[in-house]
Amino acid sequence: DKNGRWLTGDVIGTLTEGKSSQHATLLPDPQATGLMQLNEGENVGITAVAQLDVIFPVLHGPYGEDGTVQGLLELANLPYVGAGVVGSAVGMDKAIFKQVMTASGLPVLPWLLVQSGEWRKRPYKVIEQIEAILVYPVFTKPANLGSSVGISKCRNREELQAGLDEAASYDRRIVVEQGVNVRELEVSVLGNDEPVASVVGEVRPLRDFYDYVAKYVSDDSELIIPADLTQEQSDDVRRLAVQAYRAIDCAGLGRVDLLLDVDNGRLYLNEINTIPGFTRISMYPKLWEATGLPYSQLLDKLIELAIERHEEKELLKKSFESTD
Repeated sequence: DKNGRWLTGDVIGTLTEGKSSQHATLLPDPQATGLMQLNEGENVGITAVAQLDVIFPVLHGPYGEDGTVQGLLELANLPYVGAGVVGSAVGMDKAIFKQVMTASGLPVLPWLLVQSGEWRKRPYKVIEQIEAILVYPVFTKPANLGSSVGISKCRNREELQAGLDEAASYDRRIVVEQGVNVRELEVSVLGNDEPVASVVGEVRPLRDFYDYVAKYVSDDSELIIPADLTQEQSDDVRRLAVQAYRAIDCAGLGRVDLLLDVDNGRLYLNEINTIPGFTRISMYPKLWEATGLPYSQLLDKLIELAIERHEEKELLKKSFESTD
């Protein structure tokens, strides 16, 4: 749950209705391939309560899709759906993601990184640095957060100051990105070493941009599947999505978000969501449905990919013996 507890029993009831469930833990031990219950009272100890075949993470944000849980699952030697430690961490961190894209020769919008501590100590210097490189409007974003939380669109210096304050309240690093007139495109990618891309979708928010409210609270955003693109544009979007997916060593699944500049037709990579929304109305499964892969078959395929990757890792050497 949000407090970092592992639960068994009526977990949904616990989270939504306050019903009783048992506290549990997952041990970072490859010999203990199960969920363990912590016993209290007279019978203090640990009892296995569930054997785990494959883990399907449905956790969003820090400690869920940033590589931390994935690291625990690696230590526990359990198969799990989705990207590993590296892919998850890079996909979550907007600054590192942009640096990897640039190093891979893939397009991103102009941006710069601001340290929250630097912003608090020397705000005017930071403002001057931003204004020397970017032009309004700009977007301020916490570097390591999801669901568009803490993101602000800034049209002038006053709004930039407020946006930097907002982002700094969530993270010690802030991404400041050039704002342009764009269409927001999304592609679902599936696979391990040979990933494939779905048809392209488009999000048309009626708000200023596709923020947290537009994503989860209101229904004032239009999802268009497939996006109204030329065949050449669609092919370019899907190609870039797969290249970005491979560049960060993603696995299993990922939703790649791109921006199409309305004024000049250029494409930019925005981010990769390594644990995208997965309800039946979420963009990731809807794009695959439109591509010809139904929801139930998509789930089966993701579990197959998790087991496949785990079996490949099991074939790797775990130790090295010197002949000297």
